[in-house]
Amino acid sequence: MTFFRLLVLLVGSLLSYQIIYTNTYRIDYSIIGLFTSLLFILYTFYLVSQLKKVPLRTILGGLIGLLVGLFIANLLFHGILFNLFDDPKINFIFYIFIYSLFAYAALEIGLKKGDEFDLIRSLTLKGIKGSEKLVDTSVIIDGRIADLTETGFLEGTLLIPQFVLQELQHIADSTDPLRRTRGRRGLDVLKRMQNQTHIQIKIIDDDLPRIKEVDAKLVALAKKKQAKIITNDFNLNKVADLQGVEVLNINQLANALKPVVLPGETLKVLIMKEGKEPLQGIGYLDDGTMVVVDNAKHLVGETLKVTVTSVLQTTAGRMIFARQQNGGNNH
Repeated sequence: MTFFRLLVLLVGSLLSYQIIYTNTYRIDYSIIGLFTSLLFILYTFYLVSQLKKVPLRTILGGLIGLLVGLFIANLLFHGILFNLFDDPKINFIFYIFIYSLFAYAALEIGLKKGDEFDLIRSLTLKGIKGSEKLVDTSVIIDGRIADLTETGFLEGTLLIPQFVLQELQHIADSTDPLRRTRGRRGLDVLKRMQNQTHIQIKIIDDDLPRIKEVDAKLVALAKKKQAKIITNDFNLNKVADLQGVEVLNINQLANALKPVVLPGETLKVLIMKEGKEPLQGIGYLDDGTMVVVDNAKHLVGETLKVTVTSVLQTTAGRMIFARQQNGGNNH
């Protein structure tokens, strides 16, 4: 590879010298052309080595920037700046300078703005916008997402950023037994999801080094990819909403799927503990909904028939308030 580069460098420089000398018969112009060609080829080698590490969309941005820069330089030189100096030699040097300056500036701008001009993603995801979903650490640890993906209700691709995976690994390596257990469960859930055929799980290397917090990274990455976020974190949900990122909240889904209970309906509930208020007893439905029963404090451990008096919807879930039927102990 080194021999090939040296060969290209030598042939390109000599060819440039020969072409300019043949057309101008000026050695000074030819030497300038030789060194210009030499610098251009060296810079091309440097670009190729750097572009191997750069995403394709960034390369496209750079190429578009380069073409725009050369086009603007051409307009300026053949319009406003044409034969600006009396000396042809100075005009030639100025010609090289203008083209190089505009080409370099436009190339740099194009490379840096390439991420914003994501042509390939726009074409690929046209018509299927929002098919990609970023998964938050909390929802992996929670585990219900694996049950949800098994049902086939989630479609598209679930993206797991490396920084989420690293946070999960950090939790699994914690000295706190509870955190360690949660982290390991999250890794098990992720492995279970990868083995499913209903959904595609993709680990991505995209990172935003300037942003330190995982939640902030997740929101910024979702905006960049035009993806949704799957989470059960209330605060992350609010931050994402404020920034216009669509969120799929597992807790909200669970609450939406709970059976509708209306005032006046009859339920059977096991009183499991005393309530905070005087004489109240607390029971739970099969889906985990809390039922607060008046005058049932002394009936802990008994199953009662109760009548729903009201239903309260909170951010934490739903609470049902009820009273015993006929005011007595019904089993």
